[in-house]
Amino acid sequence: MRTVKKILEQSVHARFADWQRWQATARPLAITPSGLAETLRGGQAFRWKAVPDEEGVWQGVWADYVARVRVGKTGRLEWSSPVGLAARVAPAVDDYFATDVDFDQLADELPWRTDAMLAQRRREWPGLRLLRQPLGETLLAFLCSSAKQIPHIAQICEKMAARFGEPIWNEINALPTWPRLAEISEKDLLGCGLGYRANFIRQTALRLQAEPTWENFVQKNAYKETHDWLATLPGVGPKIADCVLLFGAANYEAFPVDTWILQAMAERYGLHGWRPVQVAQFGRAHFGRLAGLAQQFLFSGERSEKTKP
Repeated sequence: MRTVKKILEQSVHARFADWQRWQATARPLAITPSGLAETLRGGQAFRWKAVPDEEGVWQGVWADYVARVRVGKTGRLEWSSPVGLAARVAPAVDDYFATDVDFDQLADELPWRTDAMLAQRRREWPGLRLLRQPLGETLLAFLCSSAKQIPHIAQICEKMAARFGEPIWNEINALPTWPRLAEISEKDLLGCGLGYRANFIRQTALRLQAEPTWENFVQKNAYKETHDWLATLPGVGPKIADCVLLFGAANYEAFPVDTWILQAMAERYGLHGWRPVQVAQFGRAHFGRLAGLAQQFLFSGERSEKTKP
């Protein structure tokens, strides 16, 4: 009979046997543990979670990739993946974390020298960066986000992946693609806890089916043109359009205005009573071409400060 110790040893071995050894990204990326944690759990993406009993290790899914990331002993971003996926994941990690973009340099271009609140938030969140996510996934995730908090959005995404997504590895599925969503009834989508959002996703899927080059259009064109087009999709208002552009198209001019930003801009910048669209216009004018990066510093600072125990 196997001893308890032996069973535990085999269990631990099973947890790690199928994972590639830890390695740095192809382009070295210096990042802080707090910056990495906030980048992954702060509302940009919804399929990352902390690995139990592994401090500072995060496991995530995007497109058809599964990976774990951490900050190594040298302060560089490191990744691991299931062995069978490693060859594909290696370049994908660099692209997803936009390792070709120096966000510290971009942050230095923001008007923090004349904006005390932005300067404070920048100091509080060193290493914070913007992910470069698949555009279609980003649109889907944020269509699920209306009137939902981050944990609820994550739950919905996991339900959609489990029910309608293609398998990737070890019972982990990708999110369903928009062509796949066009085949799914609203009734079936309701089973994922989407509520009224199910109709928006169904109608948007049919719309995108009729416009197969939409991703290229959004990726290649200027902010206003693409924002206006996205806002014509069912369920996509100005905030969701800005989220899609910022987190899925690397359009850093976008300035999403949610409850946290509305509150921050009222209390910190005196914009009491301003409507979200007005706040977004102010944000783009005040912070300039990198308004979306400023938004992330303000969002992270406000949410962290107001949710402290």
